[in-house]
Amino acid sequence: MTSEPLRAGLSRRTILGTALGGAAATALPGALRAPALAATAWTQKWAPAASSVGLKAFETIEDDRADSHPAGQPHIFAQGDNFRFNMHMVDRDTSTDRQRQEVTGMRNGDSYLTWHAGEIWRMTYSMYIPSSLKATTTFTHIMQLKQPGTGSSPIVVQSLRRVGGAETIELKVIEGDVLVGRTALAPLHDTWIDVDFQVTIGDGSTGAVRWILKKGGTTVIDAAKSGVDTFLADRVRPKWGIYRSLGDTSGSLQDCYMLLTNMRGYQGKKS
Repeated sequence: MTSEPLRAGLSRRTILGTALGGAAATALPGALRAPALAATAWTQKWAPAASSVGLKAFETIEDDRADSHPAGQPHIFAQGDNFRFNMHMVDRDTSTDRQRQEVTGMRNGDSYLTWHAGEIWRMTYSMYIPSSLKATTTFTHIMQLKQPGTGSSPIVVQSLRRVGGAETIELKVIEGDVLVGRTALAPLHDTWIDVDFQVTIGDGSTGAVRWILKKGGTTVIDAAKSGVDTFLADRVRPKWGIYRSLGDTSGSLQDCYMLLTNMRGYQGKKS
């Protein structure tokens, strides 16, 4: 691995899940432009420090769940103030045509946050994507919203995808294959990117999302979609990490990693 800087819907898809809850609070100012996402205030619910809580920041850890590469374990760990996700070419998920090293959910001590229909949530964090983690012709997801449970489908995905041969980073709502936004990946390689993801959880056409990427304080993309489906059943849970298909035809797959830091979760109050 190279070195890097350290920085401080029932009928439509398969449904399974469980729930618990937990929280703490501070305010974050900010108004959203999309009416379906409008919030009068944001209350901070989650702010883990990798250096102190480590992987206890998350609800579950999916680290080499097929035990395909014991010599590479752990693939997911705290490294200073960062959460690090390593991926090796020999790693395999339980479905052997793909690779997965992911964490799920937002844990606070003995409880974790649960997201439900009608609620507004916001995740902010900083992300480091090295040039070794490339966009592919098949799926390479680095963040997902899903309903917990085996066999449940993704709801929203942030992905690294080749489009016309060019590397891009994009956000899609899966139901209806709705592209929220897409921008070039190359300028974002080997640097820290600030991510701001906001979602109104709604079934059918009652959901909305907003996706903002910034580099060095400059906005790279600010895209929003309303009238989209962001719910399956039970509850919604975020996931982060590297989840990619081995079916890439561009020769882009190699050993790689990703770093996340300054992870925050906020719940919005409707205006």
